[in-house]
Amino acid sequence: QFQVDMAGAGFEIAILLGGIGIGGFVDRTKEYKRVTLICIAASAALIVPLGLTEHAIGQEPVLLLLALFSLGLFAGPIQPINAELAVDVAYPCDETAVESVQQIGGNLVSALLVPVAERAARADYQLFLPPLESDIRGDVVLLTALAGIAYTFYTFFDAPLRRTEAEKKINVNNESESLLATSPQMNMDSTLMMTSTAAMMDAEVISKTTTTKGTTTDATLTPTTIANTASTKNKKD
Repeated sequence: QFQVDMAGAGFEIAILLGGIGIGGFVDRTKEYKRVTLICIAASAALIVPLGLTEHAIGQEPVLLLLALFSLGLFAGPIQPINAELAVDVAYPCDETAVESVQQIGGNLVSALLVPVAERAARADYQLFLPPLESDIRGDVVLLTALAGIAYTFYTFFDAPLRRTEAEKKINVNNESESLLATSPQMNMDSTLMMTSTAAMMDAEVISKTTTTKGTTTDATLTPTTIANTASTKNKKD
């Protein structure tokens, strides 16, 4: 009994680690569909060794423990990942309501499947594949079939990630507001630079002018030059 308890504890730890690792990856990349398909396929493959009753794989404790822990690692994250997906797709619906419906639905289906799986476990089916020629329990066949149905359904799933799209728009708007907030200072700096450049050009033009008989002649006249010329003429008058 102690060994069974330790195996169950290891299975729960594997679920926790899978949720942290795989779930964190999905949070960063938003690859809900691809990761879920991988997890479902891996779970369907890893559950098969647990149901083999006569094959060497089904009678090797180390291999069974590895299959059990790996099953927890890949099957555990499926529920939290898809709870997050449901919230993303159903946006702007209330997150708590969406996750509650998903959780209640999952628990209800699981509760209904328990007596069906217990009854199926009493039956053994002959597996004629040469590498795994053995009897296999009916509950494993049932769970593998459910995993195949879920995988097929999920292959055709294609819904927009509305919350992710809304967050991207918000980020773009925030960046635009930040640019607008800094634009007055940028405009002031540009104005000062243009004024300084114009003053330098006027000074250069003035230095090239020649004064003849109290008048100023220049091929290039600017507003500043004209004002300076008029001021000089008034003083001489």
